[in-house]
Amino acid sequence: MDEPVLSFDRGTLLLEGLDADEVPKAFTYDPRVRLWRAPADAYHDILLTLHRRGPYRDEARRYGVLGRTWRSTRRPRYYQSEALEAWIAAGRRGVVVLPTGAGKSMVAELCIAAADRHALVVAPTLDLVSQWYDTLVRAFDEPIGVLGGGQREILELTVSTYDSAHLYAERYGDRFGLLVFDEVHHLPGPTYSLAATSSIAPWRLGLTATLEDPEGVEGGAARIEALVGPVIYTRTVTELAGEFLAEYRTEVVDVHLDPEERQAYDTAIATYRAFRESRGMSGGRRGFQHFLREAGRSKEGRQALAAFRESRRILQRTPRKLELLSEILRRHADGRALVFTQDNATAYRISRALLLPVITHQTDSKERRALLEAFGEGTLPTLVTSRVLNEGVDLPEADVAVILSGTGTVREHVQRLGRILRRREGKQAVLYELVVCDSAEEHTSRRRREHDAYRQEG
Repeated sequence: MDEPVLSFDRGTLLLEGLDADEVPKAFTYDPRVRLWRAPADAYHDILLTLHRRGPYRDEARRYGVLGRTWRSTRRPRYYQSEALEAWIAAGRRGVVVLPTGAGKSMVAELCIAAADRHALVVAPTLDLVSQWYDTLVRAFDEPIGVLGGGQREILELTVSTYDSAHLYAERYGDRFGLLVFDEVHHLPGPTYSLAATSSIAPWRLGLTATLEDPEGVEGGAARIEALVGPVIYTRTVTELAGEFLAEYRTEVVDVHLDPEERQAYDTAIATYRAFRESRGMSGGRRGFQHFLREAGRSKEGRQALAAFRESRRILQRTPRKLELLSEILRRHADGRALVFTQDNATAYRISRALLLPVITHQTDSKERRALLEAFGEGTLPTLVTSRVLNEGVDLPEADVAVILSGTGTVREHVQRLGRILRRREGKQAVLYELVVCDSAEEHTSRRRREHDAYRQEG
């Protein structure tokens, strides 16, 4: 054969026509097909190696020039232009970290226009896919392809859910020269990461509000760097508040249990901690996962698990939180408030007790859309939710957030703060965090407030 041939095969690359001592290091020999095989995401490095060697045929690439004019009527803000410049300087690979409401989609538009190659935008939810579709239509005109939610139309510029992107990556991994991962912290898991590893796209952009604690995956940040590139540009909430985001303050509200609740809580948490100490379990997420594995193996473990759940129930359902929530909502009667809980049961309990509308993952799309529209119009000034509104929804009118319960992850609470930071004239946003004194909630609150965004205590 006159020259080596590179081809795409089900999310991988095949190479034929080279002797073993000339094959780029990304390849391993596949005796099933008697060819050399490499991961698709090694495409760029492989091309550089082949180019240095001499002539070759690239039959792997099916993407081309996008050839569309960027038609946005908005002028990029200074930091959005800086993010573009940083991305280009980094070889058109990397992660941009900007707060919710700061215009990450504009950065993506700029990068898509600069790359001028067929591009795939990947988002975690159908709501976000819909938002991205509208954004791309405004910026680049139709047609825009959609992958997900029952649609499967692959075009030069396409938006997809993470679920569909990984499912079809082996089929379409040769169709795009640029991948844009919105909420890139979803990517590191072994399933979703196929959307990156099975694609030949040499240029990649990740967008997120924070890379801390990415999806509970050990080594997640390093995995994102390997799949997309390093963090190449960052701006914080505190840097942008006032001029580009709403002015805001955060406030911790102390919650005191009544004597009966306190005794029940102390008893439950002591049982739970005694079991962990007796087994020498460490703290943190890894220690808790160890606890969950061990809990079902003995009577004492099952009792400890039941005690842990009871302690959580007491903290989440104390009537004092409902009283304080009512006071806060009365104080902001002219505002638009979002009430966040950790679980659906608590969200529904608040909804019933205070006669407030609620959105959870069980809410069907038609009802969800109607509730969000009513909230935006002001006919429903308060919405209760569990975790489904943490990301993927644009609520520019929201100016009050009340956190009744949640995880200790920094990301979750930066996302919740971000829901109220869309700027409008005269807006002063406020986030309240209801924390039971002398309880595990205090530790959780301290841990999740380590982000700079929370160092503006009111």
